[in-house]
Amino acid sequence: MKKVFTILAITGLLFFGTSQSTYAQEETTTEQVASDDAPVSFRQELKQRMIEGGPFFMGIVLLTLILGLAIAIERIIYLNMSTTNTKKLVANVEDAIESGGVEAAKELCRNTKGPVASIFYQGLDRVDEGIDNVEKAVVGYGGVQMGLLEKNISWLSLFIALAPMLGFMGTVIGMISAFDNIQKSGVMSPATVAGGIKIALLTTVFGLIVAIILQIFYNYIISKVDSIVNNMEDASIQLIDILVRKK
Repeated sequence: MKKVFTILAITGLLFFGTSQSTYAQEETTTEQVASDDAPVSFRQELKQRMIEGGPFFMGIVLLTLILGLAIAIERIIYLNMSTTNTKKLVANVEDAIESGGVEAAKELCRNTKGPVASIFYQGLDRVDEGIDNVEKAVVGYGGVQMGLLEKNISWLSLFIALAPMLGFMGTVIGMISAFDNIQKSGVMSPATVAGGIKIALLTTVFGLIVAIILQIFYNYIISKVDSIVNNMEDASIQLIDILVRKK
């Protein structure tokens, strides 16, 4: 997880830093392209809009995106590694119990990755204590594994809520700036308020874009967690049934 944070943080800082350092060059290039009636590239347009939105709020919104993506990528990697073929695992555990007993089944679960295999091992480790204790161990350790699956998801939901709020705050500050310009000049003209309104709209747009991107990742992660949890519960019931039959 630390590696993911580091890579995304460096990428974001490089992107945001080069945006400011190349602003003058891109402004000249944009003017030349406009004079030639050629379209501006998406990357140039994106950098220019971020700089026009102001480094402070755009930097915070960008940081929110980087941290949110770091958590999302870490969770997706973890959940994909936690996904196992539960039907095959249950069948293998049943065959191991029939051929080599509980110790063989425990060894199989010990060498298998994923939360389902870990839950099976905890349950099989308490077979000698009775089915009731096996069931308690499965339920208790299942809650632990569920907590590991849902780790850091609350932070992702925080960034989803925070990004548009930061955008709206930039909108308010931009409008205040526009009215300050009107007050200073004493003249109500489009040129006087254009800068503040432009900043207001850009911060709102980027905040909403970040929230939309992170929301897509959030929904995918939640659906993945629900799928794994359902498989865990179904497999745990099958393990109890197998132990009851073999008793």
